[in-house]
Amino acid sequence: MQPIRTIKVVARETGLSVHAIRVWEKRYGVVQPVRADNNRRLYSENDVERLRLLHEATRAGHSIGQIAQATTAELKKILRQSARGAMPIPQSGKRSSENAAADLMTAAMRATERLDSADLRDLLDRAAVQLGSPATLQKFVVPLATEIGERWRKGELNIAHEHLATATITGFLTNFARPYPSRKSALHLVLATPTGQLHELGAIVAAAAARSHGWSTTYLGSSLPLEELVGAAGRLSARAVALSIVFPPDDEVLTADLLKLPRLLPKDCAVLVGGRSAPAYSSVLRKIKAIQVEKLEDLFRVLDSLQQPKKSATRRDSK
Repeated sequence: MQPIRTIKVVARETGLSVHAIRVWEKRYGVVQPVRADNNRRLYSENDVERLRLLHEATRAGHSIGQIAQATTAELKKILRQSARGAMPIPQSGKRSSENAAADLMTAAMRATERLDSADLRDLLDRAAVQLGSPATLQKFVVPLATEIGERWRKGELNIAHEHLATATITGFLTNFARPYPSRKSALHLVLATPTGQLHELGAIVAAAAARSHGWSTTYLGSSLPLEELVGAAGRLSARAVALSIVFPPDDEVLTADLLKLPRLLPKDCAVLVGGRSAPAYSSVLRKIKAIQVEKLEDLFRVLDSLQQPKKSATRRDSK
């Protein structure tokens, strides 16, 4: 049968994310789509059915690694046996997405403690399949990043653990956000952590979340001088800049830098600030009319508001 579906259509029909389909193809060879002249993957009816069955089987508690090479007939038999209770389904297969995410995070923290980047990456891929998007970000990646930061501050993890987790999650998010290409008309968000702020995982997650929400994003890294941030925002005609402030909560140099932003940035460029220590700078953030973002849900609401006519979203002209 001739291939007739693109990967986005297949994702809608199977319930899998585009990211999960790509991972299963590359790692397990579960289907072999053909390439069109424009290099797009094209899938047949058989491919779609196979992916749908694999998705159902993993939701029933089977490991993709164990069933990836099963034939379509074997997958149907596995699902019939699971429905009859002949094959025990792990409790996690019956539980809510919140509990599934909690189980994944427990395993991810153990992988981080072992400095096992391969296992951590596998768990991130599994979350993309089990939770979908944006729940993978909201229910797994964000809590994981928060927990790693807390454990580092308590001395239970060292900088090597955080660097390994950051690198692994960054690699995952690069691919995870790929199904959301920016439109030419998309608004631009520039992100960084300011000078002295070395913990960048929150900013990386925010960049992926904004991209999945339809924005064009540029992440400039950690401990970036604000003058460099302002310069990049100007060159990119950014609608907003975002800063992640994690530690320390009492940096006088950072306070002085933040106070410079109103005169350095264009008036229609909003400032978003998040991170564990952001509340410690609330007074200066109010003074510069920055928008504080506590949760990923808040970020989405702010991004939506900034897409409205500038009169209602402009930060410094609102008072």
